[in-house]
Amino acid sequence: MDRGIRGVDDVLRLMDELFAPGADRWTAGAAGWWDDFYADRSRPVPFFVDKPDENLVEWLDRGLIAPGGRALDLGCGPGRNARYLASRGFSVDAVDLSPAAIAWAQDRARGSGAAVRFHRGDAFALAGTALRGPYDLIHDSGCFHHLPPHRRISYLALLDDVLAPGGHLVLSCFAAGGMGSELSDADFYRESRLHGGLAYTPEALRWIFAGLTEVELRRMHDEPAESACFGEDFLWTALFRRDAGAAADG
Repeated sequence: MDRGIRGVDDVLRLMDELFAPGADRWTAGAAGWWDDFYADRSRPVPFFVDKPDENLVEWLDRGLIAPGGRALDLGCGPGRNARYLASRGFSVDAVDLSPAAIAWAQDRARGSGAAVRFHRGDAFALAGTALRGPYDLIHDSGCFHHLPPHRRISYLALLDDVLAPGGHLVLSCFAAGGMGSELSDADFYRESRLHGGLAYTPEALRWIFAGLTEVELRRMHDEPAESACFGEDFLWTALFRRDAGAAADG
């Protein structure tokens, strides 16, 4: 007889198990899926390029984000944005589930001399790790849209815990009509699959992050191959700010 539910975390873990380990891009066993994904570094995957996101570069150049401070890069992959943040004066922690992704990011960092602390692990299990807030910037290019709907609860709790008052969230995620599945939240559980990632509308993003102040929300610019920046217009880019009066734990 299994009576293992006593709190919210128990419910979240049970719902994780509805998505068969290894069958999709975010499950308890997702690290192996992503290791296979990153195994061939020469694959023509758009975000394998060694360039920062165009929106991140623009918002720093425009002064919408102050350089320096502490930054956390969620789902950092090969580390292209983490290293760019370090080049702009941030003290950067970067986390990813995949050991293969972290190894690639560390290789690139050694080649460029970037000082980034890379961590292999679950961003929702930061307690007792070196990843402690408050952070002035939380950056996410492609992690959020691979989360099952119930893990938005964990994502928002993470922001509450480690995003500093006055700090910013930079988010890039699949745009409805551009890429990603447009199934309802309930249908993902009926099918036990994430179908490669969830698409979002601007209205959905504004509702989910209603506790933050929207600074800018737009489609990512489609950058040509010769550009110094990465950009694909099937993504939304959003810049949100936490009110200065809000308190962050850490």
